[in-house]
Amino acid sequence: MIRTLVTRRLAFAAALGLAGALIAPVAATADESDSASTRWSVTPAVEAGSDERFSIQHALEPGETTTDRIAVQNLGEETATFGLSAADGFTTRTGRFDMLASDDESVDAGTWIDIADEVTVEPGETVVVPLTITVPDLAEPGDHPAGVAASIVTSQASGDGTSLGVESRVGVKVVTRVKGELSPSLEVSNVSTEYHGTWNPFRPGGVTATFEIVNAGNTRLTATGIATAGTGEIAFPSEGEPIGDLLPGDTREVSVTIDGTWPTFYATGELVITPKAAALDGTAPDTAEVAMDLGVWAMPWPQLLVIVALGLIIIALTWNRRRGRRRMDAMLQQARDEGRRQAADTDGFAHRISAPGRLNAMEN
Repeated sequence: MIRTLVTRRLAFAAALGLAGALIAPVAATADESDSASTRWSVTPAVEAGSDERFSIQHALEPGETTTDRIAVQNLGEETATFGLSAADGFTTRTGRFDMLASDDESVDAGTWIDIADEVTVEPGETVVVPLTITVPDLAEPGDHPAGVAASIVTSQASGDGTSLGVESRVGVKVVTRVKGELSPSLEVSNVSTEYHGTWNPFRPGGVTATFEIVNAGNTRLTATGIATAGTGEIAFPSEGEPIGDLLPGDTREVSVTIDGTWPTFYATGELVITPKAAALDGTAPDTAEVAMDLGVWAMPWPQLLVIVALGLIIIALTWNRRRGRRRMDAMLQQARDEGRRQAADTDGFAHRISAPGRLNAMEN
């Protein structure tokens, strides 16, 4: 159990260092319990010192050897001796570059790098350390990742009173492209979609599309794309959420939200991903675009409720209108009947008055 915890600490420290080296010379703190903490940075370098590269990259033929350098800078206040090592590199599922822990055995590009075992650096000074990369004769064409790190082992007390050695590493990414037949390829799998509607019938909803992209070729890839669903569309990755490099064999889960999709029972769309291979020797091999259909059920419940409500209002208005018309017809009919009855009563009264007059005439 203790060994597992220590190994995870090693990998985490390496990830911090390597990620920092890709952005800027970032220092790592070794042991906070030390009175004077040791801090250092590792960057690619030339003979004169650090250069502007973010990582070390070379395109070599099988059997070819090249020399490069790293600069180890001591940012602390005491002289420090750093252990130097190389190991196979990989990326996590979140796209962060890392290298194998020191107790894991490298089997690929980490074994191609030859570097001194250690270097001693005075406080505030920088030492340039050479390294050589030798590609095996039978190395497979494509990109092979590794990392070179400078480390310090410090002691840390455990809860039971024993002391544990913790290795903190800061490193640089090293990618070696073995020349030969390059076959960049990107695959998409495990696509799922989900519609998120809104109860406001006058606003569209959104679609979340989740999928996995797999680097099925032998070169590093970056990927951009466009996802559409019904009336919505989005380009990815966004500026704040990069997908990152995909090393050969890497799988990365990507989730995008497509806004502006009106519910139309079933919203059809398309996912188009454009991969791009890295150009280590000045040219990048062509990579085929990947396109596939997207579809999601988008039920217009708010709109249907509005339609039902409008329908009920229309029915109510129509019924009230018909009811009012029937009442008016009944009133008119009643008026007609009353008029007929009054007319009949008037005729009868006139008849009764005229009858005695005729009798008197006859008597005379």
